[in-house]
Amino acid sequence: MAKSWYILHVYSGYENKIEKTIRMMIDSAELSRDIVTDIKVPTEEVTDVKDGKKKTVTRKILPGYILIEMDLPDNGWKATCSGVRKITGVTGFVGSNLSNKPQPIPNEEVRRILQRSGELKGDRQVRMKQTYSQGEQVKIVEGPFESFSGVIEEVNPEKNR
Repeated sequence: MAKSWYILHVYSGYENKIEKTIRMMIDSAELSRDIVTDIKVPTEEVTDVKDGKKKTVTRKILPGYILIEMDLPDNGWKATCSGVRKITGVTGFVGSNLSNKPQPIPNEEVRRILQRSGELKGDRQVRMKQTYSQGEQVKIVEGPFESFSGVIEEVNPEKNR
């Protein structure tokens, strides 16, 4: 069997802790390094405007989910999966139950997620938390034009304006 990416469903907010636990299990040989080859909690940088000030924050692309690359054998996959499922905070693999082998996600989807997080070369950029499009009706909520309404005439993605 070839290596494939799977999605592990976890408690939201526990993604980094579970990633660390899986890495420790690999280091202590509880999980085989040949089977579990990589773990990722994809994040992206987002520009948030609060009180008129721009602030760049890092947020998880898939809150409550972890990407895990595994080379699951046809025989013995249950032992590996149950070892991962027993970790506190893990609810299971997306697309499977206890008796079914987990379903891998398409490589194109993994590529898109890793590109968005900047781990693969691509269109990595800091994204605005709120996006607007040309012609959209908006209401100004603070500043000298507070409570005025307007229409977006132009969007400049390079400057996030």
